[in-house]
Amino acid sequence: MENKRIYFDHAATTAVRPEVLSAILPIFENVYGNPSSFYNEGYEAHDYIEQSRDKIAELLNVSPKEIFFTSCGTESDNWAIKGTAFSKHKKGKHLITSTIEHHAVLHSMQALEKLGYEVTYLDVDGYGFVDPQDVEKAIRPDTILVSIMMANNEIGTIQPIAEIAEICHAKGVLFHTDAVQALGAIPVSPHDLGADMMAFSGHKFYAPKGIGLMYIKQGVRIANFMDGGAQERRKRAGTENTPYIAGIAKALELALADMPEESKRQIALRDDLINQIRSNIPYTKLNGHPSKRLPNNINLAFEFIEGESILLFLNQLGYQASSGSACTSGSLDPSHVLLAIGLSHEVAHGSLRLSLGRENTKDDIDRIAKDLPGIIERLRLMSPLYADFKSGKIKNIIPEEGTDILKGALKYEIQ
Repeated sequence: MENKRIYFDHAATTAVRPEVLSAILPIFENVYGNPSSFYNEGYEAHDYIEQSRDKIAELLNVSPKEIFFTSCGTESDNWAIKGTAFSKHKKGKHLITSTIEHHAVLHSMQALEKLGYEVTYLDVDGYGFVDPQDVEKAIRPDTILVSIMMANNEIGTIQPIAEIAEICHAKGVLFHTDAVQALGAIPVSPHDLGADMMAFSGHKFYAPKGIGLMYIKQGVRIANFMDGGAQERRKRAGTENTPYIAGIAKALELALADMPEESKRQIALRDDLINQIRSNIPYTKLNGHPSKRLPNNINLAFEFIEGESILLFLNQLGYQASSGSACTSGSLDPSHVLLAIGLSHEVAHGSLRLSLGRENTKDDIDRIAKDLPGIIERLRLMSPLYADFKSGKIKNIIPEEGTDILKGALKYEIQ
């Protein structure tokens, strides 16, 4: 009998929860009016949208006026960054971000550079942390925005967002954070964190794909990213997606209600799997901080082999996993995040990201922990690099146990 397929790629996307599907299907059937229309069916759709906005605002402890609906986290990131740049260009054209941001942020910054803006890309340490003092040093009189993600989508490291936001505000600079991976996994309070803008995406916490959120603090004015009609208080044009808006509100309500217990459960499974893999597979490195990371995130680098090959073997055995961000899975280049924390190209190519979800069990953990060593050993036996290592032609450089900063930890040295 064929083994059931096990999904370990929740950082890429999640399945829609049955409760969410039950909430949105009747809207597809019965609430089809344009929310901007002046008749009963339009009023009904409008009411669904505003009720959902009120619910989300209540869950995040913010004003409904601070919540805007978008199509996804990428759109929200683009709006925050480009909207700030276009509205604040008279003050300055300097922005700050980090080298490990999602490509929605990095590519937005690069697009602005082509328009004459200047961007400072802050390095991170071996765990993937941005030093708040580096942010403070990088701020200039013409700095208009700092954008640092709340939690990294590849290695799971959680940033000191509140401290960075405080530094930005002391300097009179707006602060944006990509919180796409954080919402539903760890506590997120825009006001407590001090963010001026935050980006969220529904499909990371069991809402449908194609619906996102943008938090914009009251009083913060940025340029529109999409022009057209008067939707979203004239800030984001386009006919609203009523069913998906209701869906993201329901999904967030469920995710936050489950989060305290579910986070504990996932942390226990995460740490169990990390320990099993590292105990049974030599020459393996955990990427990201061991504890200050998302509850569901496991990112490992296996020396001497390539992550794509691991995925192919895992798929044959019924596992769905990733070698990094889903947005770059078609690229042959190693992860920019892993290079930024100091891994060599060779080691970065051997990465595997496993991200847990609600349906994963202890049996799933034990099964992959049993199957993975054989896959890694088989691939290493086919690796010329591993053969050179075993013959003594090259050696790997492993940091001393307990080293706090692991930048440059795994490289090869020719004998």
